[in-house]
Amino acid sequence: MKAGSARLALLFSCLGHAYMHLFTAFYFVIALSLEAEWGIPNHELLKLWALGSLLVGLAALPAGWLGDRWSAPGMMTVYFIGLGLSGIVCGLMDSTAALMLGLTAIGLFSAIYHPVGIAWLVRSAKKRGMALAVNGIFGSLGVASAGLIAGLLIDLFSWRAAFIVPGVICLGTGIALFLALRLGWVSEGGPEEATDPPAARNDMIRVFLILLLTMSVMGLMFHATQASLPKVFDLRMRDLTGEGAFGIGVLVALVYTAGGIMQLAGGWMADRFPLKLIYVGAFALQIPVMALIATAGSMPLIALAVLTVLLSAVALPAENMLLARYTPQKHRGLAYGVKFVLAFAVANPAILLASWVEGSSGDYVWLYLILSIAAAGAAFATLFLPNKRPQATVAVPAE
Repeated sequence: MKAGSARLALLFSCLGHAYMHLFTAFYFVIALSLEAEWGIPNHELLKLWALGSLLVGLAALPAGWLGDRWSAPGMMTVYFIGLGLSGIVCGLMDSTAALMLGLTAIGLFSAIYHPVGIAWLVRSAKKRGMALAVNGIFGSLGVASAGLIAGLLIDLFSWRAAFIVPGVICLGTGIALFLALRLGWVSEGGPEEATDPPAARNDMIRVFLILLLTMSVMGLMFHATQASLPKVFDLRMRDLTGEGAFGIGVLVALVYTAGGIMQLAGGWMADRFPLKLIYVGAFALQIPVMALIATAGSMPLIALAVLTVLLSAVALPAENMLLARYTPQKHRGLAYGVKFVLAFAVANPAILLASWVEGSSGDYVWLYLILSIAAAGAAFATLFLPNKRPQATVAVPAE
């Protein structure tokens, strides 16, 4: 892949990651405004996103297959345009049933990003760890800015603007990628820049089975935390956040920004240290952190929230590199599709679990205790990963 095309691939992949997490996170802040305007309890509003969150996972597999068989940048164009239009439609809805349809469309188009955008990035990157880390930071900024942008647009205008403005920007990005493709500035790309020696079949099977479990747990922790954190801050830190959605949005933004920046450290480590060591350590440290979040308040709660996001951020480059290391290139998009079927299929039970815990107890204490137990199970499973450090080589261009 030419340098200019590779840079644009990185740019659009990073923007796509930010948008994906923005669109799948901002509803949790928007729901706080709808709770007051529509007179519907928060835990009932969360259920409107349940089907969309399920599709983020289930539709990832066919999206990855299409990315492998048809065109990665072509699928990314569909992603940007479809996601942008879905956001605009959500902002025009007047009933819960109609809003649920719009949110479902957001989930469907969001499913395209990870299996297609990440595989596209891995194929074009020379230093996978750092490229994945930079890409991961954009994803974290998407999560972080979701609360901030939604809260600001709600307080300045209305909840409708919180859907429509990001939708217009995402749509514009899709049009820009379409034009870049037509002008030849972005290409499909050739052989990937960094390649690994073939892995043994037994190692491939073992790693795949372990990652089935750990990626599911990672997704459960991510989505349950994302769904509950705004309300946790609302319940335990209203004296600090004040009235309105903006204060809560700022706190959520700070947490995900601080934690997400650490993906650079995760990428740096993934290029230099055994992936197993990084992966095991991240899950092991999540055990006490989740348990402490269950009852924490004030500044300790903020610090612990940053720490759990930080640990997830450090683990992600290692996780993506493990998947790339033990998957043939021709099936890379499909493999990432499987990953995100798992990671986002658990979004639905994670959101329903968060909704059930809040509805039955009024808080999220038991939610975080359950997540602590899940992290312990994942940490144990990672101990059985192969004890190998990936040795990357640079592919020789075809003559």
